[in-house]
Amino acid sequence: MHPSTDYRFYPCGDHALTLELGNRIDRQINQQVIALFQFLQDRRLPWIKDLIPSYHTLTVVYDLLQLTGSENKTTAYDQALTLMQQAIAACELKTTASRKVQIPVCYDPVFGPDLSFIADAHGLSVAETIALHLSRSYRVYLLGFLPGFAYMGSVDEKIATPRRSSPRVSVAAGSVGIAGEQTGIYPFESPGGWQLLGRTPLRLFDAHRAQPALLQPGDEVQFYAIDITEFNNLQQHGAMYS
Repeated sequence: MHPSTDYRFYPCGDHALTLELGNRIDRQINQQVIALFQFLQDRRLPWIKDLIPSYHTLTVVYDLLQLTGSENKTTAYDQALTLMQQAIAACELKTTASRKVQIPVCYDPVFGPDLSFIADAHGLSVAETIALHLSRSYRVYLLGFLPGFAYMGSVDEKIATPRRSSPRVSVAAGSVGIAGEQTGIYPFESPGGWQLLGRTPLRLFDAHRAQPALLQPGDEVQFYAIDITEFNNLQQHGAMYS
């Protein structure tokens, strides 16, 4: 793999390192992060305990016992660094089709308390704001904050809106929001400061399933609008991804 930008490594405590590919939200950079993430994940290397992809970084948590011993004269970090450099050289950046995920969203005002604020802030109608949110698919760049919370981007600049100055104490599970150029869905009820414009009846995380999280880094998400009647029907039937 030949990174499209300069990259660097830095340590994260005594048993992890982070590879940084630039410092901006960029689809091409994230594709390289995900390619390396999948390359390492597929090989199940014994020295790797965990892999954490982000917008433009990949953090590798490594097993100190696998990388240290009487015969080793270098530190575990130095060994992990060498192994990661070898992985970058061996990894091929393959252009593979992203998994497509369609998510229903009800934009009723009861579920989108910030919808009018977003519209007014940009001189748009509520209908125009909804249409712009539905007008494109969104790449899942990373999971964070809560289990299954996908950070997606990028929304049309006409509706990009900063987080609320005062976060809510409680945001309902399934709430769809905007923060800057990002859009995301709260998988659980929690505090939150994103601008809320709708809600999905889907359960985005179920710890009892083989793949607990609906969304994964590299996925492409397309929202589609439903009315409140359909929302209630889907919710009553325990809407869940297949």
